[in-house]
Parts: sequence; structure tokens; C-alpha cells
Amino acid sequence: MRKEEKIVVGLSIGDLNGIGGELIIKTFEDQRMFDFCTPVVFANVKVFSFLKKHFSSDIKFNSVNNLSQIVHGKLNVINAWKERVDIQFGKEDFNVGKMAIRSFTSATKALKEKKVDVLLTAPINKHNIQSDEFNFPGHTDYLNQELEGNSLMFMVSDQLKIGLLTDHVAVKDVANNINSDLIKEKINTILQSLIKDFGVSKPKIAVLGINPHTGDNGVIGAEDDEILRPTLNEIRDESKLVFGPYSADSFFGSKSHSNFDAIIASYHDQGLIPFKTLTFGKGVNYTAGLNEVRVSPDHGTAFEIAGQGKADIESFKEALFTGIQIFKNRATYEKISRKPLKKRNLKSEHKNKSA
Repeated sequence: MRKEEKIVVGLSIGDLNGIGGELIIKTFEDQRMFDFCTPVVFANVKVFSFLKKHFSSDIKFNSVNNLSQIVHGKLNVINAWKERVDIQFGKEDFNVGKMAIRSFTSATKALKEKKVDVLLTAPINKHNIQSDEFNFPGHTDYLNQELEGNSLMFMVSDQLKIGLLTDHVAVKDVANNINSDLIKEKINTILQSLIKDFGVSKPKIAVLGINPHTGDNGVIGAEDDEILRPTLNEIRDESKLVFGPYSADSFFGSKSHSNFDAIIASYHDQGLIPFKTLTFGKGVNYTAGLNEVRVSPDHGTAFEIAGQGKADIESFKEALFTGIQIFKNRATYEKISRKPLKKRNLKSEHKNKSA
């Protein structure tokens, strides 16, 4: 972060036919938000003017041609493209998808170059973003390529944090994608994130089984016995507080999740169904394991209500505040790590006093 300046948050606008633009406008109509950060929307000034008029907003924004022109205390909008875009709320459109990616890749470039401190991505449509230039299942996979580290989808809220061993993988391919190295990598990523990003000194993690009832001693699949349990035993031998595997079907209903700092699920729906059931509207999609901070709301484009002024901004605001806090937590952790407290030599002090 630049000295004596507010945290700069880069916002990719997401699918223009979805609710991304509305989320941004509604969030920053509240002037108090500028006390926490300086927002920069990677979009198009004409498009943003259209959105402002459509939603009858009196929000004021600052049009900039480059990031050196951003103004603190205002919503800044920078042109990520110049082409004309037809906005038809609720419709899937490949040209709109192309602009969503233009916004996202421009914001990512600024993040890599340290021109913004945090990246907040509005929802995209994973189908209409596909092209010869962008062939990724979503934000996370592209960020894993562009940034340093190993990315992990980490769904977080105040009450619950769930990471995934596999994310956008077909159910039929889940077991084949899980191996000992992957388990160790993902668990280590979550442990480090809890320490550096969330300030948990001794993280305690629960791991859910791959198969129903964690395989029932091999009756319902051998992966839990042959891969998961031996790997968790190795990790525990390193004095890490990792427990499981637990049967996923009863884990959340029994409130067992409340005993842990984070949960690791084997695949997308095993983790996201309970997460969204318990936290919907308050949850945040955080990309852990990378050298930069990226957050997103826990929902999609909401085509069914796009353009109607009905979008709920709570998850988007939670994502914003979470990104800012993680950025601050990392800065604090790095500062402490660079300047460890010197150990006092009590014996030497005692001798000097006696003398």
C-alpha cells in the first residue's frame, strides 16, 4: 500500500447483464464506505453512466484514464474497453462476457503491479466468458496462473470457513483428482491463511471424507482409507491440529463445525451447500494461498433480478470489508515477522544486577 493513503480496491464489474453494476453503485452510494478504501472500477465510463441513470442513482464518480489519476473519497471509473456494449439485463451475451473478462484481466494486471491493493470481483457467467483468449473455468484458475502461490477457494464468514480440495471439477472426476500431495498442499494453504490472513495463532482444522460415511471401511469406496487417512496421519505427525476424516452428512447438522477454525471439503457441493445454507448473504469467496488479496461475494450474476433494483448488497459489502481486513492482517503479520522480539537474556541481566 502506498504510504499514508487509503487502501485502494480494484473492482471488476462482472457480467454487465447481471447485478454487478448495481452492487457497486448501491455499495458506494453510502459515503461512509470511502472512509475505509478508495474504489476503482475497471469498466467503461459510458457504461457506468448508463447504469447510474438506469438505477436513478445520484452517485458521483471520477473518470480516469490511468491509475495515477485516482481521487480518494470518490468512486473512480477507468476505461477497460472502448467498444460500445449493448446491455440487456438478464440475457446471456458472449460480447458482454468478453467485456467482463476485459475488466477482470485489467484489474488483475493492476493488482500484480501493486497499483491496487485488493481485488474485488463482481459475479461473472462462466459460460459466456469462454474464448480463445480466456479458457478458464472462472476467476480462481486465472489468478492461480497470474499470481504467485497456489490458489485455494476459501469460503469465509465470521462463523464458518470452508476450503476445498477440488473446486470446479465434475463429480465423476473428484476421487481421481485427490492425492496425498494435493491434500498436504491444500491443508498447508489453509493453515497459513488462517495464521496470516485471519490472525489465528494455532489453527484447528477438520477434514471431511471423500466418500459417504468416509467409505465405511472400504464398502463405499477405498479412497478415504487408502489416501485420506494415511495423509492426515502424516500431517498430524508434524504437530498440526488437523482432525478427521469426518462423515459429511452429519457434520454440520450436529454443529461440529463450530469446534474448528476451518473445514476442508473434498469437492464443491460438499462444502458450498452447507456454507451457503448457513451463511448466505454474509459469506465471502476468498482466494487463499496467493501473494495478493482477491475476494468476491458468495453468489452469482442473478440474471433473474438483474436491472430491477432488487440486488442485496450484503455479501458484496462483506467481501469488501473482508478483503480490506485481510490486507491489513497480512501487513501486520509481515511487520511482526520482519522484526521479531529480541529474547531477553535473563541470566546476563541477573549477573549485571548482582554486580
